[in-house]
Amino acid sequence: MNAYIVAGYRSAVGKAPKGVFRFTRPDDLAADVIKHLMAQVPNLDPARVDDLIVGNAVPEAEQGMQMARYISLLSLGKSVAGVTVNRYCGSGVETIAMAAAKISAGMADCIVAGGTESMSMVPTTGWKMALNYGLASHHPDYYIGMGLTAEQVAQQFNIGREEQDIFSYNSHQKALAAQAAGKFDAEIVPITVKETYFDEATGKKKNKEYTVTKDEGPRADTSVEALAKLRPVFSMGGSITAGNSSQTSDGAAFVIVMSERMVNELGLKPIARMMAYASAGVEPRIMGIGPVAAIPIALKQAGLKQDDIDIIELNEAFAAQSLAVIKELGLDMSKINPNGGAIALGHALGSTGGRLTVQVLNELRRQNKKYGMVTACVGGGQGVAGIYELL
Repeated sequence: MNAYIVAGYRSAVGKAPKGVFRFTRPDDLAADVIKHLMAQVPNLDPARVDDLIVGNAVPEAEQGMQMARYISLLSLGKSVAGVTVNRYCGSGVETIAMAAAKISAGMADCIVAGGTESMSMVPTTGWKMALNYGLASHHPDYYIGMGLTAEQVAQQFNIGREEQDIFSYNSHQKALAAQAAGKFDAEIVPITVKETYFDEATGKKKNKEYTVTKDEGPRADTSVEALAKLRPVFSMGGSITAGNSSQTSDGAAFVIVMSERMVNELGLKPIARMMAYASAGVEPRIMGIGPVAAIPIALKQAGLKQDDIDIIELNEAFAAQSLAVIKELGLDMSKINPNGGAIALGHALGSTGGRLTVQVLNELRRQNKKYGMVTACVGGGQGVAGIYELL
């Protein structure tokens, strides 16, 4: 049984920890996106949604308490269950694959899937990082920090500082051009933010309200020269800087996945179908090379060759790992991240796979192309890749 994506939307991506969504809970942000998503399919009764699958990389504090269930209560109703899934940076696309698999197996007809993350409220390692010391004592490289893995990739695959900075600059330029052309406008859900702040001039608390419709990360004032002046942040004499790394971010993105039977019953025109999804493990110390292992598996599942893919959304965790993946697989740079990537737009961990999915489907439609791929490296030494066919 085929599983189809019938709608997909995302929030803008806010900068963490001091950006537009710094006081917005991730469950509230997700619920706002889902309510807008459901409104675009008015003949779909929320009670007919079989499940909500939410990706999240650090499910604790504001993201804990089995957050997906509370998101369903905020957006879909008591009858819709919810499950929170963690494959770290690959969580958002993992949930879409899970939804497609359940529907293809006849276990559901309609699932809302995607992800949400507030890196403003919950830091990357959580509030209390607790290693397995037995494992760590024998294999300290298994717990190596993400920035250091990028340094390892840069060294092992000979990725220089200058090409990292040029790649990062180009990410910003593409994102700025996409914003100027209004390419993201139709996919971003306007989110109303309410804040209470202390007015030092009057000594009183005041309230303000504003609507967020634009990704906060792209910088018009950056340049290759400015990026070159930044110091390495993870290793003395290294090449990984804040400027050639992805931004910490807040965001949410979701799609509706539906069976062919329900699509026909409701008279809907599906957008796309998920053809393949793969995950693979690699050495944790070179985590960023993960897509090199996952992409060939997904291509084999789909019965496609690398050249058949029209657009690739490669998550830019770091410029070094992105370039290493591109070089190792011989990917066509002209097909990769046509509207910029996480270095410019931001990387709200658990939501990124959903954002990349929404973006690749919209870009396929704009370019009148057929096949799109979403791929990311994943903390701990993994890679994921999903392939979509635009219908």
